[in-house]
Amino acid sequence: MELNNISNNINEWFDGSGPLCDIVISSRIRLARNLAGHKFLSRCSNIEKAEILEKLKSAIMALDIGDEISYISIDKATSLNRNLLVERHLISRHHALGKGPRGVVISNRELFTAMINEEDHLRIQVLKAGCQLAYCLEQINKIDDMIEKKVRYAFSPRLGYLTACPTNLGTGIRISVMLHLPALKMTNQIEKFFNAARDMNLTVRGLYGEGTEAASDLYQLSNQVSLGVKESDIVRKFESSVIPEVVEYENAARKELLSKQPDVLDDKISRALALLQNAHLISSQEALFLLSHLRLGINMHDYMGASTPAIKKLHDLCGQGQTRQISIATINKLFMLTLPAHLQINYGKPLEPNDRDILRAKIIRSALNQETQSS
Repeated sequence: MELNNISNNINEWFDGSGPLCDIVISSRIRLARNLAGHKFLSRCSNIEKAEILEKLKSAIMALDIGDEISYISIDKATSLNRNLLVERHLISRHHALGKGPRGVVISNRELFTAMINEEDHLRIQVLKAGCQLAYCLEQINKIDDMIEKKVRYAFSPRLGYLTACPTNLGTGIRISVMLHLPALKMTNQIEKFFNAARDMNLTVRGLYGEGTEAASDLYQLSNQVSLGVKESDIVRKFESSVIPEVVEYENAARKELLSKQPDVLDDKISRALALLQNAHLISSQEALFLLSHLRLGINMHDYMGASTPAIKKLHDLCGQGQTRQISIATINKLFMLTLPAHLQINYGKPLEPNDRDILRAKIIRSALNQETQSS
């Protein structure tokens, strides 16, 4: 896989489609596995890590998962390329910053990845746009079964799959949904969401998982416990109660903004549109939050039929039907393609922070003003 070929577009799972896509950006299921007969990575020599890597790489590259797959050696990749893979959620920050032999297998459509020698010997994940956890579970179980026919996992009849971190012990499953919750943030109710998640034994993390802060009002909600519970039960709970409750909270906050704080809503959207259309310097963090407000405005019109002066202006700018040039897919594309590693790889060389801010502003101005100029 040539990273230059993927850096100028968005992943299929990030294209703004799928069930409940106005609030649920994507669904992901990850499984943690380790090979029997080998130490956990924290106690492995580089020689043993290389043995584990070769075993798992050979097994996974021989699979037929219905999509072409490629292997990338993470320990030999440049820092910029590793950061690109993190920005695309194809590897974790932990994997990018790790030591010793390690790699990743990625499907052509980027719906499946297998990190080898991350925290565990193997972490496989399946991603899908919108709320599609049941589909992700079905797909990842098929892939996991195929791998297990080729290698022997470390497994205890009493404890289940043995993992480096006790929180993954048992099924080894981590369910995660990426959520866009700008209205909860604007109405100062986001802490209620955090508290509700804690009460349900769930974890809320930022855009890039553990140890990261929320960016552009995007949050990852995931399970904390995998021991003593069935994978299907966790998925069922997420799809039947957890996600519907979060969606209800966010929609209620959006309605509250419309009915009680329309000026606040209009101000956020108007400022975001004006700054993004005219700014000549914009940081990655600022761009993410401003694009988040545009995404909110588009979704409120498309899914709630909402209309305020700013939402109407944004909707008119978007255009209609298949001719729309500023859509949710456009906003999501700008989210990803203006991140630091994407910018630099697409430009063809490393850039200083100030030069990145200039280029980012230019790309966003071009995308958002294109429809204005053709109207």
